[in-house]
Amino acid sequence: MPDDHTAGMRTIGLVGGLSWYSTVGYYTVINEEVQRRRGGHASASIALQSLDFSLVREMQERDAWDEAGALLAEAGRHCEAAGADLLVICSNLMHRVADDVRAGIGIPLLPITDAIADRARAGGHRRLGVLGTRWTMEEDFYVGRLAEAGLDVVVPGAQDRAMVDRVIFEELTQGHVVEESRAAYARVAADLVDRGAEAILLACTEIELLLGPDDVPVPLLDSMRVHAEAAVDAALG
Repeated sequence: MPDDHTAGMRTIGLVGGLSWYSTVGYYTVINEEVQRRRGGHASASIALQSLDFSLVREMQERDAWDEAGALLAEAGRHCEAAGADLLVICSNLMHRVADDVRAGIGIPLLPITDAIADRARAGGHRRLGVLGTRWTMEEDFYVGRLAEAGLDVVVPGAQDRAMVDRVIFEELTQGHVVEESRAAYARVAADLVDRGAEAILLACTEIELLLGPDDVPVPLLDSMRVHAEAAVDAALG
């Protein structure tokens, strides 16, 4: 029987556990999409390194980004050693250390912001409202890269950014879905639409647990799904 490479499928390396809830989403979407495209019993060729998010979160909280970059780069090398042909970081926020990961591996890294920019342009969306951790809403590694790709970015005000960030880390990354938080997120999204957002980007891979298409008046861009589908595009060529 031919292996995945001779069958025309590249192996996707996943650096996950950031949190594991989003990693489940990546694994599911990637395999569903491969089966949809190839039919039958087809599934993806995946090399997965799932990290302990409690360690990563502790590094985030004390701004130990060099340590986090080294940890993710090591995970990337493990994926590469297991046969991965390309690498995906299963997180928006941890693309803050994407340069460290890219420098530590010998295979291509598929950035989440590139996948999002391609999907936004394809959908005719030039102005995005962004919901995510405070780092993704405020720093150039994320919103700056979207701007470099020609997109306008609208983020919530300071008080709402703090609320959005709190819900991510105190609730969603621990698997808690709270209806009051859903309403609060929907209110913030509606405000971004009032400020001209043509679509709402869920710039944290766990927000899809909370917000769905019926919760906002414009299209949603689910960063996890967009990134996972881009990985399938790259794997299947």
